[in-house]
Amino acid sequence: MKFKYACLITVILSTFSVKAQLLQDKENFTHQDTLRGSITPEREWWDLTYYHLDIEVKPEDKFISGKNTIHYKVLKPHQVMQIDLQEPMEITKVLQDGKELEVKQEGNAHFVTLINEQHNGDINSIEIYYKGHPREAKRAPWDGGFSWKKDQNNNDFIATSCQGLGASVWWPNKDHMYDEVDSMLISVTNPKGLTNVSNGRLRKLVENDNNTVTSHWFVNNPINNYGVNVNIGDYVNFSEVFKGEKGDLDMDYWVLKDNLEIAKKHFKDAPKMMKAFEHWFGPYPFYEDSFKLVEVPYLGMEHQSSVTYGNQYKQGYLGRDLSGTGWGLKFDFIIIHEAGHEWFANNITNKDIADMWIHEAFTSYSENLFLDYYYGKEASADYVIGTRANIQNDKPLIGTYNVNNEGSSDMYYKGANMLHTLRQLIEDDEKWRQILRGLNSEFYHQTVTTKQIEDYLSEHSGIDLTAFFNQYLRTSKIPTLKYAIQAGVLRYRWINSVEGFDMPIKVKTGRRSEWLYPTDEWKDKSIKVDEIVIDRNFYIETKTYKS
Repeated sequence: MKFKYACLITVILSTFSVKAQLLQDKENFTHQDTLRGSITPEREWWDLTYYHLDIEVKPEDKFISGKNTIHYKVLKPHQVMQIDLQEPMEITKVLQDGKELEVKQEGNAHFVTLINEQHNGDINSIEIYYKGHPREAKRAPWDGGFSWKKDQNNNDFIATSCQGLGASVWWPNKDHMYDEVDSMLISVTNPKGLTNVSNGRLRKLVENDNNTVTSHWFVNNPINNYGVNVNIGDYVNFSEVFKGEKGDLDMDYWVLKDNLEIAKKHFKDAPKMMKAFEHWFGPYPFYEDSFKLVEVPYLGMEHQSSVTYGNQYKQGYLGRDLSGTGWGLKFDFIIIHEAGHEWFANNITNKDIADMWIHEAFTSYSENLFLDYYYGKEASADYVIGTRANIQNDKPLIGTYNVNNEGSSDMYYKGANMLHTLRQLIEDDEKWRQILRGLNSEFYHQTVTTKQIEDYLSEHSGIDLTAFFNQYLRTSKIPTLKYAIQAGVLRYRWINSVEGFDMPIKVKTGRRSEWLYPTDEWKDKSIKVDEIVIDRNFYIETKTYKS
């Protein structure tokens, strides 16, 4: 994270660095970037079907060891498989059918040569044994890894966070967003007296003879690698059942023992969130795996069905309103934002991290929709418009493909305001809601590209949005309406815009609201007033001139 802006800007960029700042400024890419960020020949021939991650965590040594068993389907014959694990973690051996396999390391990529011939359609498995001192999070979640902390009673308080950095920072896997494993078992052994909470549902808890305990958590749905997490602490649990669109949804809360009473009051935002987001986005995508909020020693992250929470039981973002309007203090930012990612990031996941705006624009916009549901359309508009003060317009929202590169941190609130602008173009709020729900139905449990999202929105809005997305996603320029009023004539056009940009815009002329249809060519319109008021809901700039 680069701290180069003051006051609230610094707060905003700090909040979002976890997904948008660590890599986005990199311009010179290496072979390692390509190995990490592209679908290499050693990745494309096999499809993930199942992981069993089985590890022991030793807090006193900041050490983990164990294995990951990977089940995969052969898509086409090939004998070399790429497995990712970042140094200083070490693969000790790889087995298939009891035979030890040759492993060649190239930085963080490990190329495993298989002995058995791989046939189309076969379901095979390999076991990867590994150990080491995983990278310690320097400033989780923005600069992640393992957080080895203590709670106020000096108990170990441990958590993982690794988006952008990659799940391979602490466990071996196929570390690319395009291929999500179909299901997963997470087995974690830790000292007795502490509880581990991971994704999915707890299948069983086993007490071992060596003063340790092993928890087995099963994830029934596809999950992205960075969404897998380990959280170990002196936890207590309380729960409730939410009556949702798909029936009863178990909502579980795991918090430090001393925070139980405050959590029971404060986490009332969670069912409120679920009610609002099921309305806007459709059913919660992971009923089979439940929904959990888990207290951690950092701010929080969107780990699938195991959303982590560290907002100190305050409204807003650590007690601050990121919009500067007052509306941001009507909800706990981490509960609303990170849980919103269950629909956009965990249900709909970008295939390439360059398209991470899909996660962050829609989820930042979800904050606005939460307010819309409970406080109305004007309150929600106040909020999202208020966040414009945090937009830098430094570079495009889309990053560089195939090198694990993210776009601008503006993917959050510029992205949200882009979507808010799109809502104005569609006009019909119910149609807009059905489009948002349709996205989560059409791309249910899928990895997607920007093109797929653009095409869907164009088709279902009935508007050709090609130039609209070229403007807001692929440039840092804000479209500017240049205009003048003289002798009863309004003269206007778009400037600072991409080719073909012809977005209509709503203005008020006196008491009357009407649409203008500017292009990059001058247009004239007879008008009876000396000034116009641009609808504030459009994310544009204006420039007047004298003819």
